[in-house]
Amino acid sequence: MKRILLRSGKSPFRVATPTEFIHQDLIGTNTGNLLFSDSAHKMLSTPDTEVTSNGIRTDPSARRAAEINERYDVFVVPLANAFRPSFHASLDRLSTLIEQLTIPVVVLGVGAQAPDDYDTGWLKPMEASAKRFVSAVLDRSASIGVRGELTASYLKDLGFPADRIDIIGCPSMFLYGDTFPEIREAELTEASRLALNLSPDAIPVGDVSGVARHAWERYPHLTYYAQNLDDAELLLWGDTTPESGREDAFPLQLSHDLLRENKVRMPLDPATWIDELRAYDFAYGTRLHGNIAALLAGTPAVLLSHDSRTLELCRYFDLPYRSLAGLPAETDPRELYETADFSALRKGHRERFERIVAFLDRNDLENTYSHGDRGAAFDARLAALDLPPSMPVWDGSDDGHMRYRIARLRERLAASDTKLATTSAKLAAAEQRATETARRLDTARQELTDTRERLAALERRVSGIEKRAMVRIGPALRRRLRGWVGWGGGRKTR
Repeated sequence: MKRILLRSGKSPFRVATPTEFIHQDLIGTNTGNLLFSDSAHKMLSTPDTEVTSNGIRTDPSARRAAEINERYDVFVVPLANAFRPSFHASLDRLSTLIEQLTIPVVVLGVGAQAPDDYDTGWLKPMEASAKRFVSAVLDRSASIGVRGELTASYLKDLGFPADRIDIIGCPSMFLYGDTFPEIREAELTEASRLALNLSPDAIPVGDVSGVARHAWERYPHLTYYAQNLDDAELLLWGDTTPESGREDAFPLQLSHDLLRENKVRMPLDPATWIDELRAYDFAYGTRLHGNIAALLAGTPAVLLSHDSRTLELCRYFDLPYRSLAGLPAETDPRELYETADFSALRKGHRERFERIVAFLDRNDLENTYSHGDRGAAFDARLAALDLPPSMPVWDGSDDGHMRYRIARLRERLAASDTKLATTSAKLAAAEQRATETARRLDTARQELTDTRERLAALERRVSGIEKRAMVRIGPALRRRLRGWVGWGGGRKTR
């Protein structure tokens, strides 16, 4: 039995409550992470393997490394856009752990993040960390699996050989192995159900807030599917924006119309997320995995590409997309759907699946589609679970999470009190240091005044000495001078 340790926020078979998702950050700040890690879990679940979730946080200690070396046969690391500045520290921790491992380490779908012009110049500050990570991985595997063309080019530019870089895309697209669902046809009208997804980091690229506003004004059955941990906390906790009158064009506050009308959902488990999206006629937006989840549900979807991480996967998988930059906010979702072509996506799927299988074979990993039951046992076990649906906007009633909310508020108050006490102690110490510094400054000023007075007195004494010296030696100097002149004059007459 091969024992695989998989880096993922949680096991697909763990039934967690919304409060556990939030408190323990089981999604790694973004639900999309679970979509590709669950797909990898399913793919690697063969009769001869046991897959265990490692959690999303990395413990780089020597103790943990020794434990992994002893208990597991291989460490599999599905990643997304890991080569980005905000992941720099996390990448270093992962490298520290991997460098201590003696078992194989296989990376699935790592990517570099850059603007949509593929300029990786902004990654220069983390170049050494990227090299360190890839070197550590390649010391323990035959090759590294990357998302697409940009990432492959980036690693080649860092000096890594092309024959050890395999473009495999994202594991999420292979949730059903070598087959891909039929994409349903739809005729979009005002009565159609639309699923919208948006990312805050796309705001500088295009008018995503305008896109959202135009959509919900014209399609009353639209639902905004959020994906971030911040969104989950907002839905669970709420905020005071309706009372304070604060507004934001992006749906991040309760004062936004989408939240006021309870048209926002936060998916937790990929299985329920995909199942819910089957009820929609069309999905679109800037979220890569939000649109992949829809496509896996057979729902047509179009991605609004805004950076390299979305663009390189759209190009690799032939995902229908439109560039967000310059896209008018009033663009009708109907027009996005009618111009989308899903034929290349489905036609090339089997070949792309064969590439990821070849990558797994190269790294001595079996997959359930070639070496198992094609995921039947995995799907049956998942179907038997009572996984939570997507989170709605909390209406203030007792939804079963009141105990958590009260307990969490008490923890936050206690933490605030501790922080206040610590801050007060630091402030008192700072005030004491300021008082001592002021005292020393006063002493230094007094010493400077005394020194100036002594210097003035010394100058007066020196001036008096000079005067007395001139009174005493002046006549003698004058006599000598006259004698010299006389001597010189006598010499002249000879």
